[in-house]
Amino acid sequence: MSQPGHDLRYEGGTSLPTVPGAPRLTQARCELLREIQILDEYGDRRSIHLPAERPLTLFVDKRELVTLMTLGSSPELLVVGYLCNQRLVGSVTDIESVTVDWDVGAAAVRTHAGIDDLERKTARRVVTTGCGQGTVFGDMMGLLDAVRLPDAQVARIRQSTLHGMLEVMRQRNSVHRKAGSVHGCALFRGAEMLTFVEDVGRHNAIDTIAGWMAVHGVGGADKVFYTTGRLTSEMVMKAAQMGVPIIVSRNGVTAMGHEMASSLGMTLFGRAANRHFLCYTGFERFDSEPEPQRAPVRLVAG
Repeated sequence: MSQPGHDLRYEGGTSLPTVPGAPRLTQARCELLREIQILDEYGDRRSIHLPAERPLTLFVDKRELVTLMTLGSSPELLVVGYLCNQRLVGSVTDIESVTVDWDVGAAAVRTHAGIDDLERKTARRVVTTGCGQGTVFGDMMGLLDAVRLPDAQVARIRQSTLHGMLEVMRQRNSVHRKAGSVHGCALFRGAEMLTFVEDVGRHNAIDTIAGWMAVHGVGGADKVFYTTGRLTSEMVMKAAQMGVPIIVSRNGVTAMGHEMASSLGMTLFGRAANRHFLCYTGFERFDSEPEPQRAPVRLVAG
């Protein structure tokens, strides 16, 4: 297991010391891809890879909480981020250890003092739509009243920085490039990628990044969160809880995600790929450097 204060390095992430009092973590590994034989439309047999989705059942102080369907690239950080984002723990230092055993598909969490009122906190569940069906416990929506994000003078992004981020993502060697069927999420400081996670669901990927931030004591005020998935209310909510005021998605934005981001003063970019994007909310954080307008093409009759 890792020891608090030691460096941890996860796939796609920067090596950083853990915060004092951080939980002891195993570093369980598993195969992310599975090779199979397929028959294509030309009648040819060939090998392709599939993401190796697997269940991970989470036990907190020996009590079963939830089963997450995951790729399993950084399961300990997924568990930490899940508990933090669900507000089941007040701080990462409330967790003593996370032990993942892929032989039994389980993650055992030990806390220092237990979780107060766990039954009440987990009694109400909202099962969200989309990949992986994320689960939101209890009064999560009400907790957003306590979210405080930095103002527009502190947290900003230039169009050239956004282009740099998108270029980093375009060149990224990934499970998706080899096999598809997964979502990727990343945390940026400027155009520098700090950590990158892929999972079968975007909810798992953002929770894993939340876990990485919590374990290493990384704040979100000067960061930008990137996802390949659509920006639903849950994705916006989790990014806000992580203290990240700017979100970029290769996909689109739902109406509820847009409404929530507007009320929180967040900046959302969607349909972002190559040099194209749409800024949906938070224009005041964006330093636009407009692309030159293309001249209309005129057809001349021959």
